[in-house]
Amino acid sequence: MVEKVIVLSLSFLLLFSSACKEVVKAPNVAGAFYPSEPEVLKNEVDNFIKRAEYQNIKGELIALISPHAGYQFSGQVAGYAYRNLQDRPVKTVILIGPAHYFPFKGISVYKEGFFRTPLGDVEIDKKVSGLLIKEEMDVSFIQEAFEKEHSLEVQLPFLQRVLKGFRVVPLLVGTPTERSLQHVISVLTELLRKQRDILIIASSDLSHYHTYEEARKMDMMFIDATLRLSIEELQGLLSKGEVEACGAWPVIITMAVARNLGATEGILYKYANSGDITGDTRRVVGYGAIGLYKTELSPEQRSLLLKIARETIFSYVKDKKIPRFNITDRRLTTSGATFVTIKDRYGNLRGCIGNILPVMALYESVQRNAIAASTADPRFPPMRPEELEGISVEVTVLSPLEKITDPEDIVIGRHGLFIVKDSKSGILLPQVPVEFGWDKKTFLKEVSLKAGLPEDAWKDGDLYRFTAEIIKE
Repeated sequence: MVEKVIVLSLSFLLLFSSACKEVVKAPNVAGAFYPSEPEVLKNEVDNFIKRAEYQNIKGELIALISPHAGYQFSGQVAGYAYRNLQDRPVKTVILIGPAHYFPFKGISVYKEGFFRTPLGDVEIDKKVSGLLIKEEMDVSFIQEAFEKEHSLEVQLPFLQRVLKGFRVVPLLVGTPTERSLQHVISVLTELLRKQRDILIIASSDLSHYHTYEEARKMDMMFIDATLRLSIEELQGLLSKGEVEACGAWPVIITMAVARNLGATEGILYKYANSGDITGDTRRVVGYGAIGLYKTELSPEQRSLLLKIARETIFSYVKDKKIPRFNITDRRLTTSGATFVTIKDRYGNLRGCIGNILPVMALYESVQRNAIAASTADPRFPPMRPEELEGISVEVTVLSPLEKITDPEDIVIGRHGLFIVKDSKSGILLPQVPVEFGWDKKTFLKEVSLKAGLPEDAWKDGDLYRFTAEIIKE
């Protein structure tokens, strides 16, 4: 009888142990895309990183773009991306790559367990994976998509050498649907707003199998649009076949989240193609390492934006001519949202017009809004040349809108407000409640009235907050 109890107990323990064991996904391309011997792999990755240049960017790194070919081809380019990630306080990495081998609709998120490389096991952040998986939004766990895939796996040894104690969330993009894109972008945006120790990495190679010069031309167009965070331009280039990237959708998702979080520019760490490594320039594949950053405007950039606004107002009001500016600064050519405010010689408002979405280059936004503020503000007649003497000009550069439900999330002097209800909308900049001495309740009432709504419309309207860089003369 005792023996039977012992046998039953052992059977129960074995079943329990089996049921609780985490799934470990074995590597697919160790020994092919990268070395399978741990010491050889460690030394190779370390050498790639050591030979890469560190870019001392004054800003917040939000995302990386890194290639995923065999290390003999793209390893050194990837080394530049990871050199600029080294020793940062990142606890979770969102890895987004293309599905090369298994076709499916939507986006697949690996649910839980570990990814194994010769350097050890990397734990999957199942809490974050759980937030992303939503089958009705075409985001699910499709195990077959990961069985042969390399686009995420090749990033892991680099991560293991530059970060400590991190977890990953692996995403593969198949044929994405509109709802799968919106869901993933929305969830990641909200997640990264709350947790600043999460970073996104998009895995992508660039053009495939063109001549060296053709590839370089195509890749530079792709990179330029990416560095300026122009999703619209990049999608247009891709749809016309003027640029290529096997991880185009992962890059677009990453750019969208980064832009939502206030990213202001991309930095190219390194570009090369396979012809640079092999010497064969007939059919090459392109590789780029890029960081997406949130940076503040420098004093020189702020001064230039004010100059553009003032000179445009004077030229257009006097002669109906729009001055041309040769702007090469990438920060100013990146898509941005601005308002231009004009006050007369007595300090009274004379015009204020802007755009709330980053749909054009920052300097172009300033120039267009300068013209509109001086000639098209419906509250005032167009400015006359004799009014120009003594005016003051102010440029406000807006952060992305962030939806809020609790008025306690508003900080007077820091946040502007935007309200939408019943096809009506209104906006007040962060400096307005400070200038008028409003408290939070008055600020909410005034933004509702600005939209032509009842003063308590903020209670059931869609309310958004934003921050701003305010540039005054």
